[in-house]
Formats: sequence, structure tokens, C-alpha cells
Amino acid sequence: MASAAIVTGAGQGIGLAIAGALHEEGVALTLAGRRRQPLEAVATALGDALVVPTDVADDVACAHLVAAHAGRHGRLDVLVNAAGYAVAGTMESTDPADWDRLFAVNARAPYILMRLSLPLLRATRGLIINVASLSGVEPADGLAAYGASKAALISLTHSLAVEAQGDGIRAVTINPGYVDTPMATGLTALSAEEMIRPQDCAEVVRMLLRVGPRARISQIDIDRMQ
Repeated sequence: MASAAIVTGAGQGIGLAIAGALHEEGVALTLAGRRRQPLEAVATALGDALVVPTDVADDVACAHLVAAHAGRHGRLDVLVNAAGYAVAGTMESTDPADWDRLFAVNARAPYILMRLSLPLLRATRGLIINVASLSGVEPADGLAAYGASKAALISLTHSLAVEAQGDGIRAVTINPGYVDTPMATGLTALSAEEMIRPQDCAEVVRMLLRVGPRARISQIDIDRMQ
């Protein structure tokens, strides 16, 4: 039976690039995102992928996503949490409602999905890939709340990596700087040529698929060439 993966945020940006790389590696896919139309376009391009529109900030929707994946594929080898939300602003200027949404999407949703997926991942000694951000590793001017939400995700992933290693499950964060995605448009004035490519993150995923089962990688930072 072929390996199978769930990819959130698969309709665009980093999630789309990772979904493409996994497809090329022969991994069966479940594609999740808020909007059905982009997901269906990706599924058409990649072949027989399962499309499950999902607001990852909704616990019930997350449970439906994992159940739908299990019903179609019967196994889960890779969970990719690439869905994200971003708001630029200083701590003082960030509205508390934006803070709540940042943590709901960037930290709580991966927690919920990882928790729901652990029984399936134990059976395959699977891999969890959480897309965080370099702003969660080191301070970034104007990204206080966003960086805090990604720092929470990095810490959570590190803790799970230790907890789950006895089951053969690996958990890693990919922490890129500014990536050429629609989300980055509201965060930086950098041109596309000045930013990291989504495909660069996807190539890191290919590497993670190939390393041996005893290689426990906690995080991979991708900085931007100046």
C-alpha cells in the first residue's frame, strides 16, 4: 500500500509546493484548505487526491479531515501542517482578535491535528512536518504576535518529537524567512526575486522523507540570502 499524507494549506504557497513534491514521491494525498476550488484544481493537476475543505481553526472540521483521510487511504505516513495565518504589526498595534486568530490557526490547529493523527502515525512510524517561521526563532520587527504563534508551534513540535520518539514518530519544523507566497504580500515589500521559493521548502520535505529512521531532526531554518 502506498504511503499517504495529509497536507493542510494545500491550495497555495508552501502547502501547494509540498503537496506537489509528495505526489512526485509517490505519496497518496489528502488536500485540506478553506476553499474548495483551489484544492480541486490542485487535485486535478496531481491526480487522484482527496479534497477535504477544512477551516483548521474548527476542531470538528479537523476531526472530519483526519477521519476522511483514514476512510480513503487507511493509513497516514506524513502529516504536513502548512496552513497559516499572518498579520503584521507591533505588539501595541496588534488587535487581540488577531492574536487569537493567529494562535488558533498557527499553534492550536496543528496541536489538534497532531493529537488526532497520532494513532495513525504510530502504526506507520510516521513523520510530522510543521511549517513555522524564522520569526518564531528570532525576533522580527513588526511580527510580534505572528512570531509568538510560530514560536509556540516550534516548542510544541520539539516536545512532541521527544514524547513520540519511542513510537518511531518524528516531528520537525521548517522555519523559513520570507517566502514568495500570497501571505507574504501583506508582510513585506520584498519582491518575489528577493524571497525564498515555496519549492525550497518542498525540497526540504524530500530530504526528510529520505533520512534514516534514527535521524531525529528537530528543526530546519531557511534564511534568506541578502
